[in-house]
Amino acid sequence: MLTPTSGELLAAEERGSVYRCWAAAYPLHETSAIPLGSHGAASPRLALRWLRERTRHVTDQLDTAYAQPGRYWLTDEAEHERALTYLTTGTAYQLTLYDENTRYVLVAGPSGGSA
Repeated sequence: MLTPTSGELLAAEERGSVYRCWAAAYPLHETSAIPLGSHGAASPRLALRWLRERTRHVTDQLDTAYAQPGRYWLTDEAEHERALTYLTTGTAYQLTLYDENTRYVLVAGPSGGSA
């Protein structure tokens, strides 16, 4: 997985990205997160698309039992509409998945806002 550098993110924001998307893994008993990627998106739909793609990547690597919530979320159109509503009204949307040792956090929100 390639993660853009800070300069690449700033350049994307300057080109009109108004949503910042990111994912990170938080291992149990660790003090720092492991970045799993970030992205600047120009619209709520593109931000949601990135969340879906990144969620698919995470769930593909989890054991079946731990992947189920993410796989369910990937097919939950009502929840996707809820996420779009959050994003279009300026509110960040967060999805959190777990396995026995790690918490995976995926977030999309307005650039410059707190997530």
